[in-house]
Amino acid sequence: MNEERSTVFVVDDDASMREALKNLLRSMGLNVETFGSAKEFLSSQRSKGPGCLVLDVRLPGLSGLDLQRQLADANIQIPIIFITAHGDIQMSVRAMKAGAVEFLTKPFRDQDLLDAVQQAVDRDRAIRVQRAQAADLRKRYESLSPREQEVMDMVVRGLLNKQIAGKVGTSEATVKMHRSHVMRKMRADSLAELVRIAEKLSLPSQRTKNARP
Repeated sequence: MNEERSTVFVVDDDASMREALKNLLRSMGLNVETFGSAKEFLSSQRSKGPGCLVLDVRLPGLSGLDLQRQLADANIQIPIIFITAHGDIQMSVRAMKAGAVEFLTKPFRDQDLLDAVQQAVDRDRAIRVQRAQAADLRKRYESLSPREQEVMDMVVRGLLNKQIAGKVGTSEATVKMHRSHVMRKMRADSLAELVRIAEKLSLPSQRTKNARP
């Protein structure tokens, strides 16, 4: 497991457990930051790279489950692995339904934790790639002029150049020019690719089209 640029955040009020987890995870080439409480974690200046959160359920003050909910409410997306010495099925179901990667009961095998961390870090990396791609597509779309956006909207809905020209009140040659600009700025090599880009951007026309029975 070579994740030197990944960080595992460990939140556990047991100092000996924090130290053991830090040593285990660092032995696998991971950066590790430890905290004794949810409040300490929330108030810290954490690294911004990919990673995950290894979180004890029972903590002084804000519990692990409460921290999970608070992070979700704040739209802070980080994969969570719960660990606890006092877990039950209801608690586990609640955590997993809220998006936790794993729920491990102490004492757990080192390999079980490492496997869960690898899965969580891989998930976080994938999500970050998707967000970066979405941001890039949005930036490309925003580089279009209002008229080019209008033409793109009608192109991906399947309108012909002649139809678009009639709707916007311009010549077919002008529509072809706008369409060429759209393809170049959106870096689309084909109409099919432009449609896929529109779907990824969730443009209103595509949402309406996809919502139809």
